[in-house]
Amino acid sequence: MYTGSGFSDWEIGDITIILHEGVYHLFHLIIPNHDYIAHAVSADCLSWKRVKNALFVGDPGEWDDDMLWTMHVSKVNDRFYMYYTGLQRRDRGVVSRIGLAVSDDLMSWEKASRKGYPIEPKGIYYETAISNPRTWASFRDPFRFEHNGEAYLLLAARNIKGPVSRRGCIGLVNITNGEPQLLPPLMSPLVYDDIECPCVFTLNGKYYILGSIREDIKIRYWFAPDFLGEYHSFHADVILPQGNYAARIEQDGEHLLIYNFFYVGKIDALRVLPPPKQLDTDARGRLLLKSYYRWDMMAVKIILQKNIIDVFSLFNNPTASFEIQDDKWICSSRSGYEIFCFKKPAQNYIWEGLLTVEGMGKLGLVTEMDKDGYGYFISFDVMNGFVQIRSWGFNPQNVKQNFIFSDIQSGFFTPPKEKEPIHFRLISYGNYIELSINGVVKLTLMDYTYSGDYIGLYSASSVISLQNTLLKTLPALQEEYASQEEAKKLE
Repeated sequence: MYTGSGFSDWEIGDITIILHEGVYHLFHLIIPNHDYIAHAVSADCLSWKRVKNALFVGDPGEWDDDMLWTMHVSKVNDRFYMYYTGLQRRDRGVVSRIGLAVSDDLMSWEKASRKGYPIEPKGIYYETAISNPRTWASFRDPFRFEHNGEAYLLLAARNIKGPVSRRGCIGLVNITNGEPQLLPPLMSPLVYDDIECPCVFTLNGKYYILGSIREDIKIRYWFAPDFLGEYHSFHADVILPQGNYAARIEQDGEHLLIYNFFYVGKIDALRVLPPPKQLDTDARGRLLLKSYYRWDMMAVKIILQKNIIDVFSLFNNPTASFEIQDDKWICSSRSGYEIFCFKKPAQNYIWEGLLTVEGMGKLGLVTEMDKDGYGYFISFDVMNGFVQIRSWGFNPQNVKQNFIFSDIQSGFFTPPKEKEPIHFRLISYGNYIELSINGVVKLTLMDYTYSGDYIGLYSASSVISLQNTLLKTLPALQEEYASQEEAKKLE
């Protein structure tokens, strides 16, 4: 896990990641100053080490002498190009522009001085410094994409006309012939104030655009049969749930990975780079979020369900019962709650199994639980296909509201048929929590509230059974601020 934190707990901003010769290179903004673009490296996308900073704001009077905003790094022929966003002090950052830096090795960067740069809106299709009702114009967050031998930049831009809070669009620039040429927007949904950090990719015969939406801090997607075609939405268009932001993609062998940072709590609180996920589609072309392929490669030890022998009832509810029947556990509570838990096998683990609802009522998983029943509750509404995680416990700081009851994140899944099992996979790695249902990631978040010793299931007026449990222990996290000597091995 990576935060980039120093004096502040929320220094990491928008990101880009490129894989080169087996090393993942992360470039990210430094919040709130925006005065340089940081660089970190990793062998697995889980443990990161900082290396030489990539780029700094320009000297006074230069076009990028105020702030640096979102960037994108890609390989072009034998060099690396970084398209980045810059702001200028003399215009008070009213309009953002796009510049270019180049590198031979991803470590040393030089700002390029070329005709047409920095790229800025000209008032034909997009808001400019003098034509923007918000008093600041978005023309930023570049993403380079090649299509049919031509190169394009996608941008977070704003239409020059329309309702002020709905002008957010995906701007488009053609850069094939050297000098950038502004084109009409690639997509204008007429819904959002901005579509931040756009990126585009092909997967299983379709083109997809990802965009981060400030209104609800979610990542949405659109699809089209062709890159320059008409983009559409499915009935559900959220690919990463609330709290995840600024997503970018990178091909890793046969896996298409999606990265983002996560807001822990409010927007100006701790920001963290969680582990990546993988993108896939279903038969209809809807995007699916899959768990990172490296998790199973990391497993240190595997524990079977029959070898978990220390299960106990936490609340001693007299209407509750726990039974081991052949190859499954049967947990029930006729009235009220009961938690059936056991000690987690390691600080970091993967827990998966088949969960079947044998009767009506409330049910779910618990993790990071203590002996007072304080921890994370993951509730399953199998009738409506709704899953939600909340932190739930005692709040000693406020005697008038002496509880913590915070809904952190939620998602939807296809409801099972009656008494049809669902496969769950819960990953707990440091303060990262990920839940997959039937192979699709539905919850992915960071939270620092609880770190108890127990995991398990809960029942409230329900009967549930658990089969085919596997517990996989994961290695300890590497300290982010460990000696930089380790990082030099990856340079």
